[in-house]
Amino acid sequence: MLLKNLSLINYKNFESQDFEFDSKINCFVGPNGIGKTNVLDAIYHLTLGKSYFNPVATQNIRHEQDFFVIDGTFEKAAREEKIVCSYKKGAKKIIKRNGKAYERLSDHIGLLPLVIISPADRDLIIEGSETRRKFMDGVISQSDKNYLQGLIKYNKILSQRNSLLKYFAANQTFDATSLSVYNEQLTEFGTPIFEKRAQFMEAFIPIFKSQYAAISGDNEEVALTYESKLLNSGLLELLEKNIDRDRALQYSSVGIHKDDLHFTISGHPIKKFGSQGQQKSFLIALKFAQFHFIKEQAGTTPVLLLDDIFDKLDEERVAHIVDLVDNEEFGQIFISDTHAERTENVVKTIHQTYKIFKL
Repeated sequence: MLLKNLSLINYKNFESQDFEFDSKINCFVGPNGIGKTNVLDAIYHLTLGKSYFNPVATQNIRHEQDFFVIDGTFEKAAREEKIVCSYKKGAKKIIKRNGKAYERLSDHIGLLPLVIISPADRDLIIEGSETRRKFMDGVISQSDKNYLQGLIKYNKILSQRNSLLKYFAANQTFDATSLSVYNEQLTEFGTPIFEKRAQFMEAFIPIFKSQYAAISGDNEEVALTYESKLLNSGLLELLEKNIDRDRALQYSSVGIHKDDLHFTISGHPIKKFGSQGQQKSFLIALKFAQFHFIKEQAGTTPVLLLDDIFDKLDEERVAHIVDLVDNEEFGQIFISDTHAERTENVVKTIHQTYKIFKL
């Protein structure tokens, strides 16, 4: 799969800009704040229906304007896919595929597989469990539409159950029957999500470990662990056991919305004991593993976005990453970097055609 061209109108700092891309490597170089990452984000937006860096749609509109349009032509399985994503203040976002608008934006997810590696990924290490769940859900959703729809339904029911708990507290009342209906619905949608997450992690962890070994030179022992209370107990049982606690807290304290991923290096949390280089290698390995997992599941090669990944990595790790990209079956790659010379030196060692855009 590849992106042939891209057109931006009022997207972030771009008033109007057109790009024609190389089928292999495309590099955006220039000083900080010039818009390199914004181009990558526009590509992400076009494939996954939202910004990677700012999910608030209005904040992706250029200053003093009231709309944006992103337009791109992809080639997938010898067929052209023309995608247009547009948003106007006060209206709903619209995504059109070959001229036809989607009824549900979620139906677009998975059509055009993509993986982004960015400094913003550090949130996976330093932020709370929600960020890591979103990563896991995002990888699975790109190759499993039923998973995404189940997750949307689960979250809707969870919100209703939480509202009911707040209502009980505000009105000093309680109705066990009403609550049990939500418990059963959460179990109906939550249990298959847990099972798919567990299956995914079983397949994903070996891929991740091999990618980390390739990047780090096989010098460090890393681990990735799926943490869920459902590993030891059924969801319905957990919900019923925690009713008193949930009533006191006024929200649902157990369920798949509390699952987490645990990252370690040499048996210790990477957040506390990993160096900057080790943390960055860990995150790049996670994303390369995501790339290979999606490629295998979707049967097509995802587009790969590398946002400023050469910063804070020693030359040896950069060399390992270049070898990975050069020797394995990667498709189209987009790179952003502040150092034009460094970027050109890196892409010259990759035996592929390339194009450099100086912004």
